Amino acid sequence: MTGKSQRIPEGQLIFGIHPVNAVLHKAPGRVLSIHLSNSESQRLAEVEVLALGAGLQPQRVSTETLSRMTEGAHQGVVARVRPLEAGNEVDLERMLTSRPDPLFLVLDAVQDPRNLGACLRSAECAGADAVIAGRKRSVSLTPAARKTASGAAEFQPYIQVSNLDRTLKLMSEAGVFLVGAAAEAGSSLYEVALSGSLGLVLGAEGAGLRRLTRARCDLLAGIPMVGALGSLNVSVAAGIFLFEAQRQRQLQ
Repeated sequence: MTGKSQRIPEGQLIFGIHPVNAVLHKAPGRVLSIHLSNSESQRLAEVEVLALGAGLQPQRVSTETLSRMTEGAHQGVVARVRPLEAGNEVDLERMLTSRPDPLFLVLDAVQDPRNLGACLRSAECAGADAVIAGRKRSVSLTPAARKTASGAAEFQPYIQVSNLDRTLKLMSEAGVFLVGAAAEAGSSLYEVALSGSLGLVLGAEGAGLRRLTRARCDLLAGIPMVGALGSLNVSVAAGIFLFEAQRQRQLQ
């Protein structure tokens, strides 16, 4: 059967070496099909071996075909997978009651999928229990977000809630200390205790934290700046906050 006549299964596209390898390792049953470039490389050969080991038969297609399928740099590999659904309030409540001293990253109205992907990657590397965002005004797990996450989207829980303000109230009542990121905050990030149950709350570029979100935070903290710009991309700031929290936790 030729590639033109074969029906491609429905599903969500993920692309890039790291995202596809991650799903083949963690959840091969979600993979519906694998498409590899006709070009030969060691990295593509490794993807093919993983796919064959999972009982999949990769389809070799032209680089141009892969480019038409994707919105970004596919690195010679595209997979169709059953979509990984974001978590919800029930999943968060389960975490709040079952995990000692959880670490959460809360994103307030972050809409750029590349920023979400970078935040997911930083959160996964820092050992965060979940990344939390509202369903409204926030980006979902798009292919571009998965690509930027470099496989982290297949490991890092992403929870989307119907009302972020209500969720922050719930977290606070459950004993989670909420630290909001604000450039003008009087407290430096490095002077704040970030152990225990913790939620790090960051807003989108430009607007920062919304008023209601800011009011829910127990404390606002900033990253000391010495340059002329005075602000960071939200994904960079998230990484700094997360790893400072992880550093303090390892000292305990």
